[in-house]
Amino acid sequence: MDNKRGFTLIELLVVISIISLLSTVALTSLQSARKRARDTERKSEIEQIRHALELYYADHNQYPLSGGAVVPNSGWSNSNDASWDTLAVALAPYMSPLATDPVNTAGSWAGISGNYDYTYYSRNYGCQQQWYMLVYRLESGGTTSPGVRSCNGSSFNYSGTITVGECKGC
Repeated sequence: MDNKRGFTLIELLVVISIISLLSTVALTSLQSARKRARDTERKSEIEQIRHALELYYADHNQYPLSGGAVVPNSGWSNSNDASWDTLAVALAPYMSPLATDPVNTAGSWAGISGNYDYTYYSRNYGCQQQWYMLVYRLESGGTTSPGVRSCNGSSFNYSGTITVGECKGC
């Protein structure tokens, strides 16, 4: 009689399958937690930017002028290009450094599905620099965007994004 003890090939495959399944579940949960953490950071940073914009308005009786972005167009300031630096200089006394999206997809705009950045606009629509909007995207979704209305009554609420702002001239 040969009394060798060990695992059969089937038993090893079952154990490997169970370990693979458990690691997949753990990684999925971790990814979800990371997305929620970045979304929480986004919401906090947007509120800080809004606060800085209101402090700027209180001192200058207007919001900083947006402009210079490559995407979506030159009327915007975008956190993934040099136009954000211009906004950062204007808001430096109130918020330094000026926050950027945790993912900050290069050469993108949050209005395009799957892209993440912050965009700022304060031009035209009835009262330049008397209103603004900030546009950003959450990874987990599920949040209703309040949108913003400009001085001439135009309403902005970009699909799939969160659009917030203020209109002092309204």
